[in-house]
Amino acid sequence: MSANPVLPVIGQMPPPGANSLRRPCPAPVRLASEALQLYYDALFRAHGSQHWWPGRTRFEVIVGAILTQNTSWTNVERAIHNLREHKLLSPTAMARVSPTRLARLIRSSGYFRQKARKLKAFVRFLRDVHRGSLTKMFRTPTTTLREQLLSVHGIGLETADSILLYAGKHPIFVVDAYTRRILERHHLARGKEPYDEIRRLFEGSLPSSAALFNEYHALIVHAGKHFCRARAPLCDTCALQPFLPPASEATP
Repeated sequence: MSANPVLPVIGQMPPPGANSLRRPCPAPVRLASEALQLYYDALFRAHGSQHWWPGRTRFEVIVGAILTQNTSWTNVERAIHNLREHKLLSPTAMARVSPTRLARLIRSSGYFRQKARKLKAFVRFLRDVHRGSLTKMFRTPTTTLREQLLSVHGIGLETADSILLYAGKHPIFVVDAYTRRILERHHLARGKEPYDEIRRLFEGSLPSSAALFNEYHALIVHAGKHFCRARAPLCDTCALQPFLPPASEATP
């Protein structure tokens, strides 16, 4: 499943891909909402569409969102490959498989016994609350469905929002460690803000669009992995370098 390539205009910016895209302004950006608009512009121009979330079906995206907790996507890919090979990437099949066998097949994702229980908990929730239908589940209003997902064993804020956004196309922004790191280094966050405060910052600064939130979060992940690294960040070659406050350029 890939992001919708047709994204809305952010603020006064031309849409991604337009020849008239302005270059990042090197002057410090004071307003967080303006900064987030400019950051998206710069990241999209530098890196293009990320085609997220990698998954063939909605259920596969949900499985990936659960398995990727505390591990790399490479490890998740191996686990999903095993599940696909054994024809277990459907709610019905996953409900029927034994927890022991399921755990063995997803061993590469780490914490595999716990994650097997989380996957089982989700398919039970889907069956009990939404009659086993993802279509019915995703027709539930965003706020209500988010609360339901957060009540499922093993599904926290980031996982719930990933399911809502990437599998259900609900317009909700996903906040992860990369998001916090970039905001902190750019003095747009202090590091103590609750998850939902950061989420609302993005949602209040940008048009409410699942396609836009999808692409933006994927671009943040790309920047965090390849440039704004936890150690030895590559600030000089990062698309967001022109926006760094002077005191942050040497931030480890």
